[in-house]
Amino acid sequence: MQDVVGHVTEGVCRPLKVRIEQVIVAEPGAVLLYKMSNLLKFYHHTISGIVRTSAATLLTTIEEMHILSKKMFFNSLSLHASKLMDKIELPPPDLGPTGALTQTLSLLREVLASHDSSVVPLDARQADFAQVLLCILDPLLQLCTVSASNLGTADMATYMVNSLYMMKTTLALFEFTDKRLEMLEFQIEAHLDTLINEQASYVLTRAGLSYIYNCVQQHRPEQGPLANIPSMDSSSLKAAMVQFDRYLSSPDSLLMPQLNFLLSATLKEQIFKQSTELVCRAYSEVHTAVTDPLNQYKEPESILYRSPQQVQTLFS
Repeated sequence: MQDVVGHVTEGVCRPLKVRIEQVIVAEPGAVLLYKMSNLLKFYHHTISGIVRTSAATLLTTIEEMHILSKKMFFNSLSLHASKLMDKIELPPPDLGPTGALTQTLSLLREVLASHDSSVVPLDARQADFAQVLLCILDPLLQLCTVSASNLGTADMATYMVNSLYMMKTTLALFEFTDKRLEMLEFQIEAHLDTLINEQASYVLTRAGLSYIYNCVQQHRPEQGPLANIPSMDSSSLKAAMVQFDRYLSSPDSLLMPQLNFLLSATLKEQIFKQSTELVCRAYSEVHTAVTDPLNQYKEPESILYRSPQQVQTLFS
């Protein structure tokens, strides 16, 4: 019986091999190559469990075609990734993801979707997954970094947050992504820190506190009282507080334009909240300095008539 099975399956080998090679030569694209590779792996696993060594020639042919289709799949991904770097696409005016990023994430989504529905064993799928991400995600990160290199600080951080956010939301739908998601989250947080500081600086400048806060930070006792430093007299501080009061009455009015380009409303809210905390901290330092008798401000409560707690309450 085993000899009959072996003889029958041998006759299948050549036409099967020719047909699969024809499909591969036609360059069907990464997704189809990956599906084919997984299907061949499944057939090899299934047939070997049923007929074992009696179909050795067929199993060898299937394994060879599996290896070939898998190799061509990864070659296709690598070629796609190399083309990304051939012509770097500049970030669009809205600082959203570039066309190249969107298309590549769409390809990744298709590959991962077929990976999730794959019938091959779990450990083999996990190994494939790591290699797929290595081929696509790492070049994408490099692409984003290079394309953002000529942007200003706030523009660059906004563009990177949007791009990384798109990658993260794509990966979050699939298994075996935890480590990559952690890495993307870490990078997003780094760029969020930049935007938080930029937004706080934007507010302090336009609310009249930037110069005052810098003077307070840089002041040393040997320089004498703070009130004697140019533009730090009582009347100058009162004028600045008028500006700051206008900001307190409508904090939303002082928002960096870049924040309106963020794809995630949650991240935008996080930046607004944490930058506001930095503004409160700056006001608190100014308040402490002005109320310090050593700085010789007469009636400091008439200059800064709101306590740091009252300012914080207005934001909450």
